[in-house]
Amino acid sequence: MGKGKSVINNHAKSLSLSVNLHIMKNFSLFALSPVDGRYQNYTASLAGYFSEAALIRYRVFVEVEYFLALAALPLPQMKDMPDEGKMMMLAVAENFSDDDAVRVKEIEKEINHDVKAVEYFIKEKIQNTSLAPWSEFVHFGLTSQDINNTAVPLSVKAAVQQEIIPLMEVLTGRLIRMADDMVDIPMLAHTHGQPASPTSLGKEIYVFAERIQQQITLLKQIPFNGKFGGATGNFNAHVVAYPGIDWVDFGNDFLQKKLGLSRQAVTTQIEHYDNLAALFHAFMRINNVMLDLARDFWTYISMHYFGQKIVKGEIGSSAMPHKVNPIDFENAEGNIGIANALFGHLAAKLPVSRLQRDLTDSTVSRNIGVPFAHAMIAYRSLLRGLGKVKVNTKTIDADLEENWAVIAEAIQTILRREGVDTPYEKLKQLTRTGEKITKTTLQQFINNLDVTKAVKEEMLRITPQNYRGYSHQQVINRTR
Repeated sequence: MGKGKSVINNHAKSLSLSVNLHIMKNFSLFALSPVDGRYQNYTASLAGYFSEAALIRYRVFVEVEYFLALAALPLPQMKDMPDEGKMMMLAVAENFSDDDAVRVKEIEKEINHDVKAVEYFIKEKIQNTSLAPWSEFVHFGLTSQDINNTAVPLSVKAAVQQEIIPLMEVLTGRLIRMADDMVDIPMLAHTHGQPASPTSLGKEIYVFAERIQQQITLLKQIPFNGKFGGATGNFNAHVVAYPGIDWVDFGNDFLQKKLGLSRQAVTTQIEHYDNLAALFHAFMRINNVMLDLARDFWTYISMHYFGQKIVKGEIGSSAMPHKVNPIDFENAEGNIGIANALFGHLAAKLPVSRLQRDLTDSTVSRNIGVPFAHAMIAYRSLLRGLGKVKVNTKTIDADLEENWAVIAEAIQTILRREGVDTPYEKLKQLTRTGEKITKTTLQQFINNLDVTKAVKEEMLRITPQNYRGYSHQQVINRTR
């Protein structure tokens, strides 16, 4: 990837800042979508990748890079182009401004075609320069989707790699630190909502970190594809104009080296969108892990395993002064639901198009940034929520003490090892009487067993606090 690629990514950052400073201050109260309104502080950075201005800027970038790639070919009509002209063309993309985006929209309003407006804008920029004789090589032989199906995946790739994945990695880093800090805290587990074999609080938190990391690894393996081949994917116009050029080789080289995309070789007018759908599905899986995390922490808070740090001045309930609601985890859950609904629609719709193309992908693809924005809101809400929780070890330990029955598994397993008849059934009979099982109950049961003193002592040392298997080591071995 050349200099231009890094320039456009830097522009994404600056455009985000520009949007945040000049628009959001006054617009947030009147925005139709909460993504750009209520939650704009969470999502403003995505404007540099998914806003209308950003889409125009990425289109300009592709058009400029394509023009310069043509200039590098042995085309007789372009051989006399001055180097200063090439630098001038590159500057059109590098110096693209908010005012330029507005100008493109003005042209579009006149001609009612968004991509053609970009072509006319570039020609307008060079019409009174030394590049004017070569202006018809802007958008030469292309169809709109050659630009859209490179500009959009470029923007998605940049947003995912520069904004979304780093945020997810911050979140997993927070979870890993929490797992380390809480690995020595024994906790009653719950399967089917019922008391189950004890575990470590840190281990249960680490489960989410590992799941997210594994899904991010899969996400990173999905290629970012582009389409480049003319009106129906065959380079018809290119071949008829310059039959001596290997346009397939040109297209592959242009996308790979100039844009950093993998070119899909055999297409219709549009990119297949199959790998883009795979990307959306990958985010749906990641979001489902995040959803699971949000619901578990919400539940732990309701069980008083976690308390929440009080933020001075905040109100939890308009009616009940005592409440500190788990709003961050609830906010995350709601936004994940919206994100996944949209990701699901994008993944199902975009790969399906009538014959060589219908236009439904155009309006749908303009919404690609929306589920990413809702996902970002959710991730930031989770970070806020995780930053507020504090462990209530007294409640956790009291729950263990209240549930001595959970070590019945340990006792019956040792008895199986010792060859005692029907140990499971003996423990079942003991623990299902309806009477509360206490430490004393189990001690009496053990002392009445027909086993050696050493085996009895072994079982008497088991408590709900120390019966937690490898839950400690599993975290230590993976995080340190």
